Amino acid sequence: MNHTNLTLHTDKYQINMMYAHWKKGTLNDKFVFEAYFRKLPFGNGYAVFAGLERIVEYIQGLAFGEAEIKYLQEQEENYETGFLTELRSFKFTGNLHAMREGTLAFPNEPLIRVEARVFEAQLIETALLNFMNYQTLVATKASRIKLVAPHELLLEFGTRRAQEADAAVWGARATYIVGFHATSNMRAGMMFGIPTSGTHAHSWIQGHDTEEDAFRQYAEALPDHVTLLVDTYNTLKSGVPNAIKIAKGLEQQGKRLKAIRLDSGDLAYLSKRARVMLDEAGYPDVQIVASNDLDENIIAELKAQGAKIDVWGVGTQLITAFDQPSLGGVYKLVAREKDGDLVPVIKISGNPEKISNPGIKEVYRIVSKQTGMAEADYICLPEEEDIQRVQPIKLVDPLHPHLYKFVESYDAIPLLLPIFVQGKLVFELPKLDDIRTYHQDQLALFWPEHLRKLNPQMYRINFSSMISELKTNLLKEHQQ
Repeated sequence: MNHTNLTLHTDKYQINMMYAHWKKGTLNDKFVFEAYFRKLPFGNGYAVFAGLERIVEYIQGLAFGEAEIKYLQEQEENYETGFLTELRSFKFTGNLHAMREGTLAFPNEPLIRVEARVFEAQLIETALLNFMNYQTLVATKASRIKLVAPHELLLEFGTRRAQEADAAVWGARATYIVGFHATSNMRAGMMFGIPTSGTHAHSWIQGHDTEEDAFRQYAEALPDHVTLLVDTYNTLKSGVPNAIKIAKGLEQQGKRLKAIRLDSGDLAYLSKRARVMLDEAGYPDVQIVASNDLDENIIAELKAQGAKIDVWGVGTQLITAFDQPSLGGVYKLVAREKDGDLVPVIKISGNPEKISNPGIKEVYRIVSKQTGMAEADYICLPEEEDIQRVQPIKLVDPLHPHLYKFVESYDAIPLLLPIFVQGKLVFELPKLDDIRTYHQDQLALFWPEHLRKLNPQMYRINFSSMISELKTNLLKEHQQ
């Protein structure tokens, strides 16, 4: 079995719809789908788009091999031979537009747009959402942590609690995009060039007769990279004093103890006492690393209590997005081919927030030339007058539609970039460090009120009047 072929990383109803289109002869009809989310995670003021590199690799690798065909032949649907023959020549030939990874994203705006034969567009929905939803969620969580600890080192420690191997490595990559400094996962380090970091486990201490002996032998093995876990027995009575003994021994060799690590107990109290002990012993440069089910809320509280922590190791709460383990992104049809033209379509729901916005859309970030700050994201139809030349622009408050303002002078930055054109990759995937830099540039465009962790100011997302009118007309048409 080939575990690397992700072509069948899809829901069965996608295959069944592909089969139905093949049966009725509509498999080559053009459909346009948009991927977006309806609600920001964690009560945050923004999300961070991630997952594009994985999506690109997935689309480039799409192919039904003999193992996949054989498996489909075994299904109870009894797919006809002609359908399976069609699948043998399957490849993605459509267009895909997407935001750059690291872009700040907001509810109900397209993060990805797919224009392709329905046969292709339908297949990729499940995997595309899987990659986008998870990596965007983890990147957003990591960004919240980075904002409460902007000056300390941040280490991703979540592999053992992640939902399987792929989640661990791609989650580590998502955290690095937004500013984490290293990961404990060696495979992620090898795959993406992320710096790696690690100390030792409690079992190292337990496997020796004394804590001091364990520390000494570890220091002898790695004299230039000594970080000691000091909470196996008693942090302040044995752990830190024994670490200081090792520091003195290293000093005699011309080496320095790098750090101690706290992994349990009252981290605020213990870090403050440990800092005093280290300083009094003459080691103000020895850092204090903290771990133990940390998240942005605990870190913010510890800092408010004056904790003396230089490095934060964040694991379970981050890699699993513990307080909201799903982004809830969706992939909705917005236009379909009819009589040779692409016509807008709408999904109507008893829940108003689930009513889709019809038509192929472009997304622009409106940046004021006066302040250099993002004022809103403006979503419009491609055939509308060039938004980059329409000035001033009217921006409506998302919570209070009767309130609006005009921006006189601005740059309209397109957010949806061509990634695949007629099946060919036309976008050069940036290096990971370039994505990190781009993300920091993105953050600099937004007022602190939009970025704050608690009760952020809602950022304006404005749909053009043409989209609003189109939506109203389609709603009336379907009601009739």
